[in-house]
Amino acid sequence: MDWPGRTGGLYYGGDYNPEQWPEEVWEEDVALMRRAGVNLVSVGVFSWARLEPLPGVHDFGWLDRVLDLLHEGGIAVNLATPTASPPPWFGLAHPDALTVTADGTRLSHGSRDTYCVHAPAYRDACLRIADALAERYFDHPALAMWHVHNEYGTVCHCDHAADAFRVWLRERHGTLKALNDAWTTSFWSQHYSAWEQITPPRATQYLPNPSQVLDFRRFVSDAMLDHFRDQKAVLRDITPDVPVTTNFVLGDWVPVNHRHWADEVDVVAIDHYPSADPPAETAFAADLARGWASGKPWLLMEQAVVTYTGPRMVAKRPGEITRLSLSHVARGSRGAMFFQWRASRGGAELWHGGMVPHAGPDSRIFEEICELGALLPTLVDACAAPVEAGAAILVDAEADWALQAPGLPSSEITCTDAVRQAHRVLYRHGVTADLVHPSADLSAYPLVLVPALYLICDADADNLRRYVSGGGTLVVSYLSGVADEHARVRLGGYPGALRDLLGIRVEEFHPLPPDVALTLSAPETPNALNAPDDLEAPDDLNAPDVPDEHTATFPGPRGETGTFWSEHVHLEGAEALAVYTGPHASGTPLDGRPAITRHSHGSGTALYVSTRLSDDAYARLLGLTPAPVELVRRGDWFFAVNHGDEEQKVEGVTLPPGGYAVRTHDDLDLDRSASRPREWR
Repeated sequence: MDWPGRTGGLYYGGDYNPEQWPEEVWEEDVALMRRAGVNLVSVGVFSWARLEPLPGVHDFGWLDRVLDLLHEGGIAVNLATPTASPPPWFGLAHPDALTVTADGTRLSHGSRDTYCVHAPAYRDACLRIADALAERYFDHPALAMWHVHNEYGTVCHCDHAADAFRVWLRERHGTLKALNDAWTTSFWSQHYSAWEQITPPRATQYLPNPSQVLDFRRFVSDAMLDHFRDQKAVLRDITPDVPVTTNFVLGDWVPVNHRHWADEVDVVAIDHYPSADPPAETAFAADLARGWASGKPWLLMEQAVVTYTGPRMVAKRPGEITRLSLSHVARGSRGAMFFQWRASRGGAELWHGGMVPHAGPDSRIFEEICELGALLPTLVDACAAPVEAGAAILVDAEADWALQAPGLPSSEITCTDAVRQAHRVLYRHGVTADLVHPSADLSAYPLVLVPALYLICDADADNLRRYVSGGGTLVVSYLSGVADEHARVRLGGYPGALRDLLGIRVEEFHPLPPDVALTLSAPETPNALNAPDDLEAPDDLNAPDVPDEHTATFPGPRGETGTFWSEHVHLEGAEALAVYTGPHASGTPLDGRPAITRHSHGSGTALYVSTRLSDDAYARLLGLTPAPVELVRRGDWFFAVNHGDEEQKVEGVTLPPGGYAVRTHDDLDLDRSASRPREWR
């Protein structure tokens, strides 16, 4: 499939919901879109009730007029199948197709996403509306892309789900004997003697079976993917040359393994709404999307003009809309899209914000939207080369899910937090990272980080051995390699799958209260790796050849600490870079025991970190120095974004606070930047 298709450049626009507005607003919308440089809008995402007001009765007249207006204005359409929000009549006609929660509550219509993806009536209704849209608009000149559904993520525990789950389990495990073994059902008398005895992990008396919960999450992801495939097949049959995608939503709650979905969409598209640390969170989401896309272009399908900060929703700072959009583009996105075009005047998300805010086009927000729309077309050449990464971070949705199970030694450790810390440390020190699955080819990376990869299969563990043996540097954190793919603990000492590679054996885990820190220090016998305090990391940290010195500067004399987690580590070939010092909060005698280790394996090196380091200590372990600005290289081009409040100079360019530049190394005088920050009016 040829994508990005007709523009050949970068897409710019957002979700457009004209059905929320009287028709006299539509022509003004198109005029404002042209003024802002918009060239693509998503239409119809939540329009099912307007498109099919009664069962089998369609009203396409209003959508005809909207698509005609957009085409006349030179704006392409990403046309959605509206199946994420069934109309009111559907739930009344098919109450068995409404969502059932784990505690048995059947939800009512009144929000979006109230459906059961396993219910036959719902699946049939989805195919009918998708077919009707494709037949109606297959040759409309505005149609540039299909947008199936929206943010897949609704989990149902009803009898339809139970039936589908049992079919999936038969295909995965083959026999009840294999399932009972994988789930360790001899514990708590859970042994199954018939498939009909198995249900989704519904509300129960105490702790659920973690292997059952993990398989159910895998099943839900696969079932939703089947729902996407069904609609894709209908659209592909009628419009074989139109790309088909859906928007991936990020978060721990999402029951979708996006890596498996990435091969099914013609373009990976993500929605991203950062909160506490927008620059670092934006870089993380963009690098994650690039990893899912496996080097192909991807698209930021949704972002907002506001920032969610826990209980509050605040306008982005002057210039922040452009800076964060530019970060996504620098890291591989083929454009910058928003939710939504015009801020709603009513409904559940009336305060979400829009490219045209409630204040209208005479506003700072819309002025910045127009400036971003003028900037993006100038960046096409800069986006031609692939993003250069100097390190990889291993991520696996299933390992994350497994570490969310109740009954683990600590509920305060999550895979997501560990992955985000690893990425944040690299980001703040100028290293662009690829986020890839443990099965990926790692040979091109000089440095690979493995944060809290709780479960890992034998094949992926072998992949890490080959990487290190070939000369790579691997940094593994606590709670990695502990369990197999069925969430069963690997016996003989932790981290079971990686003990030989790391040259250690962990006898016991010792989680720490959040307010407790353990002191780390250099071992009494200095190791050859303990480098002088003044060892400097190389200037070009973002290059794909991070040198071995990145593991040579820890612990030094600074007196580092570890938090949240500690372990009783035995050396079995490795050497200690740092040891625990002093009394343990629980009275456990860890004084002098290894905390951070190094082991040579083949031509490479594997490090193990048995506690949570601060960001600064993590960076010192890797030999990194802080980077003053965000810097991403793509071939001869570099993107530099100053998210800070002080002037910075990088690559021969001076960036004021909030400034940015997109330049080539061959011609630093080439002006493709807007380095003056926005100001409040």
